[in-house]
Amino acid sequence: MSASHDRDEVSRRVIFNLPNILTIFRILALPFCAWALIAESGSNAELRTLSFILFFIVAMTDVLDGRLARASNQITDFGELWDPIADKALIATALISLNYLELLPIWVTLVILGRELAVTILRLSVLKGGVIPASKSGKAKTLTQNISIGLYILPLPTFFDIPKALLLGVALILTIASGYQYFAAALSKRS
Repeated sequence: MSASHDRDEVSRRVIFNLPNILTIFRILALPFCAWALIAESGSNAELRTLSFILFFIVAMTDVLDGRLARASNQITDFGELWDPIADKALIATALISLNYLELLPIWVTLVILGRELAVTILRLSVLKGGVIPASKSGKAKTLTQNISIGLYILPLPTFFDIPKALLLGVALILTIASGYQYFAAALSKRS
């Protein structure tokens, strides 16, 4: 083996680089996001707006850490595994908080989190064959979920109810379709 190959293997095992620190930050920030949303039973418009801002910042660090990792060639096994888990934790925190406030139907949470759990288990089950990276449809699903859930977090007037519901419908379709693609990709790897 060459020295370059050895360096590549070592760099993939690094945990503490800037992209991974951002991933860890995303996970640690989630309780604060949830608190701002559910404090005062969600009746405080300022706290709900703060929650939206916090969730937005956390979601944007996902974009930032991925770009930083690729640009600086700091893609690691830790990042490939924990980045999608942090995304799922963000969505789960927001959905469960919205369910707690009765701002979102529980079945929406069950569909989204069921898909996320199934894909996470799939990813973990095929780790020995290599991490399944996020697909373009998975990234579109995450973006659409983040935007639609963000609209539910914000204390918006009722005339936004139909656009919110339509965007959430698109997010649900992408959630199911991208989940199917992950399972199809995993099955084709085994063949």
